[in-house]
Amino acid sequence: MSPVVLAITGASGAIYGVRLLEVLLAAKRTVYLTISPSGVAVLKEELGLAINIEQFSQKDLFERRSHAPREERHRQMPASQSDSDTPPRQLAERDDSLVYCHHQDLMSPIASGSFLTAGMVVCPCSGSTLAAIAHSMGSNLIHRAAEVHLKERRKLVLVPRETPLSLPQIDNMRKATEAGAVVLPASPGFYHGPKSIDDLADFVVGRICDQLGVEKELIQRWGSRR
Repeated sequence: MSPVVLAITGASGAIYGVRLLEVLLAAKRTVYLTISPSGVAVLKEELGLAINIEQFSQKDLFERRSHAPREERHRQMPASQSDSDTPPRQLAERDDSLVYCHHQDLMSPIASGSFLTAGMVVCPCSGSTLAAIAHSMGSNLIHRAAEVHLKERRKLVLVPRETPLSLPQIDNMRKATEAGAVVLPASPGFYHGPKSIDDLADFVVGRICDQLGVEKELIQRWGSRR
Protein backbone atom coordinates (compact mmCIF):
# COMPACT_ATOMS: atom_id res chain seq x y z
CA MET A 1 0.00 0.00 0.00
CA SER A 2 1.42 3.40 -0.98
CA PRO A 3 2.39 5.76 1.85
CA VAL A 4 0.60 8.94 2.85
CA VAL A 5 2.39 12.28 3.20
CA LEU A 6 1.38 14.44 6.16
CA ALA A 7 2.55 18.02 6.66
CA ILE A 8 1.82 19.92 9.86
CA THR A 9 2.12 23.69 9.45
CA GLY A 10 1.65 26.74 11.64
CA ALA A 11 -2.11 27.17 11.79
CA SER A 12 -4.15 26.65 14.92
CA GLY A 13 -5.57 23.15 15.10
CA ALA A 14 -2.51 21.02 15.82
CA ILE A 15 -4.84 18.46 17.40
CA TYR A 16 -6.15 17.58 13.93
CA GLY A 17 -2.71 16.81 12.54
CA VAL A 18 -1.60 14.70 15.50
CA ARG A 19 -4.87 12.79 15.63
CA LEU A 20 -4.73 12.14 11.88
CA LEU A 21 -1.23 10.75 12.26
CA GLU A 22 -2.39 8.43 15.05
CA VAL A 23 -5.30 7.17 12.97
CA LEU A 24 -3.19 6.56 9.86
CA LEU A 25 -0.59 4.61 11.83
CA ALA A 26 -3.32 2.62 13.58
CA ALA A 27 -4.67 1.76 10.12
CA LYS A 28 -1.22 0.33 9.25
CA ARG A 29 -0.41 3.06 6.77
CA THR A 30 3.15 4.25 6.30
CA VAL A 31 3.31 8.02 6.85
CA TYR A 32 5.96 10.43 5.62
CA LEU A 33 5.77 13.29 8.10
CA THR A 34 7.14 16.81 7.75
CA ILE A 35 6.62 19.73 10.14
CA SER A 36 7.28 23.43 9.57
CA PRO A 37 8.95 25.55 12.28
CA SER A 38 5.67 27.38 12.83
CA GLY A 39 3.96 24.01 13.12
CA VAL A 40 6.38 23.13 15.91
CA ALA A 41 5.46 26.34 17.73
CA VAL A 42 1.75 25.56 17.52
CA LEU A 43 2.27 21.97 18.68
CA LYS A 44 3.98 23.35 21.76
CA GLU A 45 1.40 26.08 22.41
CA GLU A 46 -1.73 24.00 21.90
CA LEU A 47 -0.71 20.46 22.90
CA GLY A 48 2.36 20.97 25.06
CA LEU A 49 4.48 18.85 22.69
CA ALA A 50 8.14 19.87 22.45
CA ILE A 51 9.33 18.81 18.99
CA ASN A 52 12.92 19.21 17.82
CA ILE A 53 12.78 19.26 14.02
CA GLU A 54 16.58 19.07 13.81
CA GLN A 55 16.77 15.94 15.97
CA PHE A 56 13.30 14.52 15.59
CA SER A 57 12.11 11.85 18.02
CA GLN A 58 8.84 10.01 17.56
CA LYS A 59 8.57 9.74 21.32
CA ASP A 60 8.28 13.53 21.62
CA LEU A 61 5.35 13.58 19.24
CA PHE A 62 3.44 10.76 20.91
CA GLU A 63 4.10 11.51 24.55
CA ARG A 64 1.06 11.86 26.75
CA ARG A 65 -0.73 15.11 26.13
CA SER A 66 -1.88 15.32 29.73
CA HIS A 67 0.81 17.96 30.21
CA ALA A 68 -0.65 20.29 27.57
CA PRO A 69 -1.09 23.84 28.89
CA ARG A 70 -4.75 23.85 27.90
CA GLU A 71 -5.67 20.56 29.56
CA GLU A 72 -8.38 22.33 31.52
CA ARG A 73 -10.34 23.00 28.33
CA HIS A 74 -10.61 19.27 27.68
CA ARG A 75 -12.00 18.72 31.15
CA GLN A 76 -14.92 21.02 30.50
CA MET A 77 -16.66 18.27 28.54
CA PRO A 78 -17.42 14.72 29.72
CA ALA A 79 -15.44 11.79 28.38
CA SER A 80 -16.47 10.44 25.01
CA GLN A 81 -18.43 7.23 24.68
CA SER A 82 -17.07 6.69 21.18
CA ASP A 83 -17.06 3.08 19.93
CA SER A 84 -14.06 3.75 17.69
CA ASP A 85 -11.42 1.00 17.66
CA THR A 86 -8.68 3.55 17.08
CA PRO A 87 -6.12 3.71 19.93
CA PRO A 88 -6.27 6.65 22.35
CA ARG A 89 -4.33 9.82 21.79
CA GLN A 90 -1.16 8.76 23.53
CA LEU A 91 0.93 6.19 21.71
CA ALA A 92 4.26 4.58 22.35
CA GLU A 93 7.16 5.32 20.06
CA ARG A 94 6.38 3.87 16.66
CA ASP A 95 8.40 1.74 14.26
CA ASP A 96 9.56 2.61 10.76
CA SER A 97 5.96 3.04 9.52
CA LEU A 98 6.57 6.69 10.43
CA VAL A 99 9.24 8.37 8.30
CA TYR A 100 10.30 11.88 9.25
CA CYS A 101 11.38 14.36 6.56
CA HIS A 102 12.99 17.70 7.46
CA HIS A 103 11.04 20.61 6.00
CA GLN A 104 14.13 21.87 4.14
CA ASP A 105 15.32 18.52 2.81
CA LEU A 106 14.55 18.80 -0.87
CA MET A 107 16.38 15.52 -1.45
CA SER A 108 13.61 13.71 0.43
CA PRO A 109 11.70 11.06 -1.57
CA ILE A 110 8.46 13.06 -1.30
CA ALA A 111 10.05 15.88 -3.32
CA SER A 112 9.96 13.70 -6.44
CA GLY A 113 7.04 12.70 -8.60
CA SER A 114 8.64 9.30 -9.14
CA PHE A 115 7.99 8.48 -5.48
CA LEU A 116 4.50 7.00 -5.42
CA THR A 117 2.08 7.96 -2.65
CA ALA A 118 -1.58 7.50 -1.86
CA GLY A 119 -1.95 11.24 -1.31
CA MET A 120 -0.85 14.16 0.82
CA VAL A 121 -2.56 16.09 3.59
CA VAL A 122 -1.53 19.48 4.95
CA CYS A 123 -3.17 19.53 8.38
CA PRO A 124 -3.50 22.11 9.65
CA CYS A 125 -2.73 24.28 6.63
CA SER A 126 -1.57 27.82 7.38
CA GLY A 127 -2.52 30.77 5.19
CA SER A 128 1.06 31.22 4.01
CA THR A 129 1.32 27.54 3.08
CA LEU A 130 -1.97 27.75 1.19
CA ALA A 131 -0.71 30.81 -0.70
CA ALA A 132 2.59 29.14 -1.62
CA ILE A 133 0.77 26.07 -2.93
CA ALA A 134 -1.91 28.02 -4.79
CA HIS A 135 0.67 30.20 -6.57
CA SER A 136 3.32 27.48 -7.04
CA MET A 137 5.89 29.55 -5.15
CA GLY A 138 7.36 26.86 -2.94
CA SER A 139 10.34 27.49 -0.68
CA ASN A 140 10.48 24.27 1.35
CA LEU A 141 9.74 20.55 1.20
CA ILE A 142 6.11 20.98 2.20
CA HIS A 143 5.44 23.31 -0.73
CA ARG A 144 7.41 21.11 -3.12
CA ALA A 145 5.64 17.92 -2.06
CA ALA A 146 2.27 19.63 -2.54
CA GLU A 147 3.33 20.78 -6.02
CA VAL A 148 4.34 17.22 -6.83
CA HIS A 149 0.91 15.92 -5.87
CA LEU A 150 -0.78 18.52 -8.02
CA LYS A 151 1.37 17.91 -11.08
CA GLU A 152 1.09 14.14 -10.74
CA ARG A 153 -2.69 14.44 -10.28
CA ARG A 154 -2.61 12.75 -6.90
CA LYS A 155 -4.84 13.50 -3.96
CA LEU A 156 -3.87 16.67 -2.09
CA VAL A 157 -6.01 17.64 0.91
CA LEU A 158 -5.55 21.07 2.46
CA VAL A 159 -7.07 21.60 5.92
CA PRO A 160 -7.22 25.31 6.77
CA ARG A 161 -8.48 26.47 10.16
CA GLU A 162 -8.94 30.19 9.88
CA THR A 163 -11.90 32.47 10.45
CA PRO A 164 -12.96 34.87 9.17
CA LEU A 165 -11.41 34.57 5.72
CA SER A 166 -9.94 37.41 3.72
CA LEU A 167 -10.62 37.70 0.00
CA PRO A 168 -7.03 36.69 -0.87
CA GLN A 169 -7.41 33.55 1.25
CA ILE A 170 -10.70 32.68 -0.44
CA ASP A 171 -9.08 33.26 -3.82
CA ASN A 172 -6.15 31.03 -2.86
CA MET A 173 -8.59 28.28 -1.91
CA ARG A 174 -10.25 28.65 -5.28
CA LYS A 175 -6.93 28.50 -7.11
CA ALA A 176 -5.85 25.42 -5.16
CA THR A 177 -9.18 23.73 -5.90
CA GLU A 178 -8.93 24.55 -9.60
CA ALA A 179 -5.43 23.04 -9.61
CA GLY A 180 -6.81 19.78 -8.24
CA ALA A 181 -6.54 20.07 -4.46
CA VAL A 182 -9.34 19.35 -2.02
CA VAL A 183 -9.88 22.20 0.44
CA LEU A 184 -11.30 20.63 3.58
CA PRO A 185 -11.77 23.29 6.29
CA ALA A 186 -11.47 22.11 9.89
CA SER A 187 -15.18 22.63 10.54
CA PRO A 188 -16.46 19.92 12.87
CA GLY A 189 -20.10 18.92 12.78
CA PHE A 190 -22.37 18.37 15.74
CA TYR A 191 -25.04 15.99 14.46
CA HIS A 192 -23.06 12.99 15.77
CA GLY A 193 -23.52 14.15 19.37
CA PRO A 194 -19.94 15.00 20.38
CA LYS A 195 -19.18 14.66 24.07
CA SER A 196 -15.58 15.85 24.06
CA ILE A 197 -13.13 18.03 22.16
CA ASP A 198 -11.56 14.84 20.87
CA ASP A 199 -14.89 13.86 19.31
CA LEU A 200 -14.90 17.17 17.42
CA ALA A 201 -11.36 16.49 16.19
CA ASP A 202 -12.34 12.99 15.12
CA PHE A 203 -15.13 14.40 12.96
CA VAL A 204 -12.64 16.36 10.86
CA VAL A 205 -10.06 13.56 10.84
CA GLY A 206 -12.75 11.14 9.71
CA ARG A 207 -13.59 13.33 6.74
CA ILE A 208 -9.91 13.51 5.81
CA CYS A 209 -9.67 9.73 5.98
CA ASP A 210 -12.66 9.51 3.63
CA GLN A 211 -10.71 11.55 1.08
CA LEU A 212 -7.73 9.20 1.40
CA GLY A 213 -9.79 6.02 1.23
CA VAL A 214 -8.73 5.03 4.75
CA GLU A 215 -11.57 3.08 6.32
CA LYS A 216 -11.88 4.24 9.92
CA GLU A 217 -15.23 4.79 11.57
CA LEU A 218 -14.32 7.58 13.96
CA ILE A 219 -17.82 9.00 14.19
CA GLN A 220 -21.39 7.87 13.75
CA ARG A 221 -22.31 8.83 10.20
CA TRP A 222 -25.46 10.68 9.23
CA GLY A 223 -28.32 8.24 8.65
CA SER A 224 -26.74 5.49 10.74
CA ARG A 225 -28.21 6.48 14.10
CA ARG A 226 -29.14 3.56 16.30
